[in-house]
Amino acid sequence: MNDLSIRRDGRAGRITLTREKALNALSHDMALEIERALLAWREDPEVALVLIDAEGDKAFCAGGDIREMYETGRAGDFDYGRRFWRDEYRMNALLAEYPKPIVSFLHGFVMGGGVGVGCHVATRVVGESARISMPECGIGLVPDVGGSLLLARAPGRLGAYLGLTGARMGPGDAIHAGFADLFLAEEEWEAAKAELCASGSVEALEEAGHYAPASRLAENQAYLDALFAGDNLPEIVEELAAEDGEELADKALKAIRAGCPLSMAATLEMLRRLHDEADIRAALSLEYRFTYRSMSEGDFIEGVRAQIIDRDRKPKWSYGLDIAEEEVSAMLAPLDAELSFDGP
Repeated sequence: MNDLSIRRDGRAGRITLTREKALNALSHDMALEIERALLAWREDPEVALVLIDAEGDKAFCAGGDIREMYETGRAGDFDYGRRFWRDEYRMNALLAEYPKPIVSFLHGFVMGGGVGVGCHVATRVVGESARISMPECGIGLVPDVGGSLLLARAPGRLGAYLGLTGARMGPGDAIHAGFADLFLAEEEWEAAKAELCASGSVEALEEAGHYAPASRLAENQAYLDALFAGDNLPEIVEELAAEDGEELADKALKAIRAGCPLSMAATLEMLRRLHDEADIRAALSLEYRFTYRSMSEGDFIEGVRAQIIDRDRKPKWSYGLDIAEEEVSAMLAPLDAELSFDGP
């Protein structure tokens, strides 16, 4: 397909996102094609590793292609979005559990669905242009594609900060928060990729990752831990408001006041549930409970309308920041047909 280049290159199976004009946004068909390639290479003795990258200067993948989800959901058809999420999440699990090394090269915007493709694999390389984020609470979703697990495993309360505000991480931040493994200057990427394809080994790449750039998150770890120590949205908002005039707190408070309360409250609950001993399947299954209901019972359609379609940035959310626990529990309750990881 035109949105992907899937081929063999020496000892490597290669997947390159080629939808440059759309910032390599991940479509339903792209998710299915990636899954098919991974399944074919899993048992192929000629493929020693898989390499995932993207064309263009601006983005590895700026998220999932949600416009069709919006159009179908607005017309009352919720099945398309549910199929997309189900198939995408199954692909995310396959990437995380793959028996052969997978290396991703992450540049530019890596958001939402891009995190699902690039941040669960064995070796995650970031360059100087990387800007990684999980901004789903701004459109009435929750951090998904397994992102909730990465947030739950982030140091201290960084997961709550990143999940609720959608703050972007530079390369050093991404390494500190557990979304990436090593930094390599982007001018060195082509040589590194050639070596990976020729050798079928990640050993040389791991030796080439020289250092981690400075991390704003690491520098502010203790402060962010204190700001986001609250168990619920009102407590976090109160703590942030008490820091009036502090740039980091003010920006976080502005993002939370603009975000979807149902999504943010559910995100906090998901991080609590996933904090201990969770795996990728547990995270994806919990996320699917929310996204499955997000159009019929949540604020996804309104969030996409306000942020992406009409761009008036004035969503009319269903709840306030004092949302009741019962509303969150209902969105995360087990489904009659839970997410299956057994194949298409």
